[in-house]
Amino acid sequence: MSVDTRRPPSSAKAPDPIKTSESGMVGSSRNGHWWLYVILALALVVVIAPFVWMVLGSFKGEGELRQIPPTWWPEKASLDNYTQLFSRLSFGTYFLNSTIVAVVVTAGNLLFCSMLGYALAMLEFRGKKVIFAAVMTTLMIPGVVTFVPLFVLVANVGLVDSLPGLFLPFLVAPFGVFLMRQFILGLPKDLLDAGRVDGAGELRIFRQIILPLCGPALATLGILTFLGSWNNFLWPLVVAQSETHYTLPVALALYSTGQNSTNYGLLLAGATVVIIPILVVFLVFQRRFIEGIATTGIK
Repeated sequence: MSVDTRRPPSSAKAPDPIKTSESGMVGSSRNGHWWLYVILALALVVVIAPFVWMVLGSFKGEGELRQIPPTWWPEKASLDNYTQLFSRLSFGTYFLNSTIVAVVVTAGNLLFCSMLGYALAMLEFRGKKVIFAAVMTTLMIPGVVTFVPLFVLVANVGLVDSLPGLFLPFLVAPFGVFLMRQFILGLPKDLLDAGRVDGAGELRIFRQIILPLCGPALATLGILTFLGSWNNFLWPLVVAQSETHYTLPVALALYSTGQNSTNYGLLLAGATVVIIPILVVFLVFQRRFIEGIATTGIK
């Protein structure tokens, strides 16, 4: 007598232990990191809250801004602060001065920093390491240290109280040179060799090959430079000695402060107007900005 030891066929399929373990790990990972989302949400609130307060406060009256306890939403929303800003102050002149300075500084950094970054990354010449060491040394020196010598230099060449005196000292920044060099180092050198074989000079290679590939880095450098130049306060305050050359931050700081108190409503309205161009520039170039931050400086 023989006994059949074969196992009967089963229609149910046994679960894959690998997939089960993977799904369990993903689920436990999501459940275990809930505190991280809470921290990020709280950090977002802390970052955004001052901007929300600034915008809402620009529609409040001076009495409501000074009352205790303070209120978030304006009890009686009004455009008086903006009306005063555009009517009492020479807003058009200040806005034009800030725009000229920021655009020229940004354009200069995009051009000259990319040229020097290309030379330090792709070209071989005598003194290359010394120049790069000088750039890195300048990057580590605080701007406050060079402020007085820079002002003396601008005063000696007669550029005090002029628009060129506001933007010429900042046409090249060591951070921009380092940023562009790091990005260009990651580009394939075969493209440059192919261009040289075709008879292209270095200037043509830079213009037609390098610059089109540097979009993310240029967007990052442009946004950071525009932001720094647009919000610059101390240098225009010292160099611009007449009202016709004031920039927006200087004008707002001077005209929102009276003899006895500060007009916070006017100051908040001006700060809201000042931040709009920066927000527009970032929204236009945010994709390339994020890409540039993610891909630059990791080589």
